Amino acid sequence: MLLKTFGWSFAVTALGLVAAVFYGGWTAFGIVAILSILEISLSFDNAVVNAGILKKMNAFWQKIFLTIGILIAVFGMRLVFPVVIVAVSAQLGPIEAVDLALTDKDRYQELVTDAHPSIAAFGGMFLLMIFLDFIFEDRDIKWLGWLERPLAKLGKVDMLSVCIALVVLLVSAITFGAHAHQHGGTHADKAETVLLAGIAGLITYMIVGGLSGYFEDKLEEEEEREHEEEEAAERAGKPRSAVKLAGKAAFFMFLYLEVLDASFSFDGVIGAFAITNDIVLMALGLGIGAMYVRSLTVYLVRQGTLDDYVYLEHGAHYAIGALAVILLVTIQYQINEIITGLVGVVLIGASFWSSVRRNKRLAEAGGDGDQEKAEVSSGV
Repeated sequence: MLLKTFGWSFAVTALGLVAAVFYGGWTAFGIVAILSILEISLSFDNAVVNAGILKKMNAFWQKIFLTIGILIAVFGMRLVFPVVIVAVSAQLGPIEAVDLALTDKDRYQELVTDAHPSIAAFGGMFLLMIFLDFIFEDRDIKWLGWLERPLAKLGKVDMLSVCIALVVLLVSAITFGAHAHQHGGTHADKAETVLLAGIAGLITYMIVGGLSGYFEDKLEEEEEREHEEEEAAERAGKPRSAVKLAGKAAFFMFLYLEVLDASFSFDGVIGAFAITNDIVLMALGLGIGAMYVRSLTVYLVRQGTLDDYVYLEHGAHYAIGALAVILLVTIQYQINEIITGLVGVVLIGASFWSSVRRNKRLAEAGGDGDQEKAEVSSGV
């Protein structure tokens, strides 16, 4: 099972590391290995959230996510995206941008750094909306009950998450504008850039998330009908199968997953520049890391890990919230990638530990103890 799920990741790792040695010797090998670990540590929460969405899809769309999806993730976000940033921000053609990336690496890094505020604002707002919509939803299972219960009540206020996100964006833009003004005002227009990029992130979330949610809701009636048919089939002695998303609903869920993955990869791509400004090494290292995130997503779905460890999804969404805040803070201040990675790992680790404790309590209570009691006594 493990080899089947992670086989391609192991193969890509071997090929990537060999390519690095041929490209730049053992130094390049070390850089690619470090970048791979950075990407995996920064994206573990991505895998958990992806798994929560992917388990709703049928086998065909799961396969699409692992084939076409991985091409978009590795080549699109880890190789093409950094070049596109430079092409747009420096108003260069794509060929000129690639030439700059390969020949004048210092200038290339400088241009990507200049584009960072807009990238951070877009990704930060998209991820912040995911977090806010999660914590304002009333769920049967609560990890930090003392916090999640009052937030679920607040969530009944219409458009609250959008209002909070816009306030956060406005504060970020004003703060950045003030910071730029204090330094001579040469980048005062960056405040406007941050505001526009953040609104674009918010709109992207609402369009993609809204469409996937719409088609998912539309399918509920059909699912209920199929569910009734399955129950009838079960009574007749025929096997029963779980209903999975297909067609338009699955397509928009897939689209949502890809935008989500793109938002997650922003911090990895930007963080990679702290280690190297070589576009080839960056693509190799981040590409290997992206493969492991994909494999881990599939592993979580096939093993039913999210069903067994019920607080993992909570921990991942808290990590998303932390990452969103970190991205917005990096508009003005530099934050070490190790801190970014550790925050996610600690939150997911804590939620996993809480899940283990909950399972142990339920087992001691006879396997089906009172859900509410388990929720009350849960948490870290």
